[in-house]
Amino acid sequence: MTSRDTGTRTRKAPAERRHEIIRAAARVGLAEGLECVTLRRIADELGVQPGLVGHYFPAADTLVADAFTSATMAELDGLLPAAPADPAAPESPTGPASPAHPGHPERPSAPEGLAVPADPDRPGHKDALSTLRRFFTLIASTEFDNVSKLWLNARHLSRYRPVLRDHVIDQELLWCRRIEQLIATGASAGVFRCANPWAAAVRILVAIDGSSAYINTSADTRTAPIADLARTVAEAELALPPGSLAADGTTTLPDTSTGPR
Repeated sequence: MTSRDTGTRTRKAPAERRHEIIRAAARVGLAEGLECVTLRRIADELGVQPGLVGHYFPAADTLVADAFTSATMAELDGLLPAAPADPAAPESPTGPASPAHPGHPERPSAPEGLAVPADPDRPGHKDALSTLRRFFTLIASTEFDNVSKLWLNARHLSRYRPVLRDHVIDQELLWCRRIEQLIATGASAGVFRCANPWAAAVRILVAIDGSSAYINTSADTRTAPIADLARTVAEAELALPPGSLAADGTTTLPDTSTGPR
């Protein structure tokens, strides 16, 4: 806990101060849970008066929701960087469009503890297959345990907090859309066989969420049997040979001569 500084304080621009508050709240949410994100706690983290935090976030639920979005967007951008927008491309006719709420932070920098560079030129970001392989390698690492716990925490609290529920739904759709776009790119290149990229993306995310459902309880005893569950589901969805998406997987491509699955 940071002691408050009663000395002279440099005035920050409103956008900078708001971003600072959200980043601090995201760090607390990741490390301790969203229930610990309160106006007083974040004020203590920043060494300011609670009234300052309350000025930017009169309702604590809004700060909780923005903290969740900040952390999960940073994770998504690190794992699956967004492809450059193509203004000539038609809107996808499959899954629902991702809604946006004015209060959501638009491209937050990663909170401390989530230092995955969102750099398309990094190894593993050159094509759809290597990008997806890198994705499954990273989400299987213990580095992302806190984010798995955050998702579980947020979904539970969404039952009682409608503002947070809206943010969780938005993030779920964004994750699905990002994976759908990657699958569609791979299918167009003949790397994957998939007739419905949106449906495949949804099922892959369900497998990921199901694998992390025990993160707070019996993770140690269940880790080995389900370690490869999400990856093997993705390989089946995309008609890839077993092991293709493993960290050291083969790059043998499926036979696409018979058309989409």
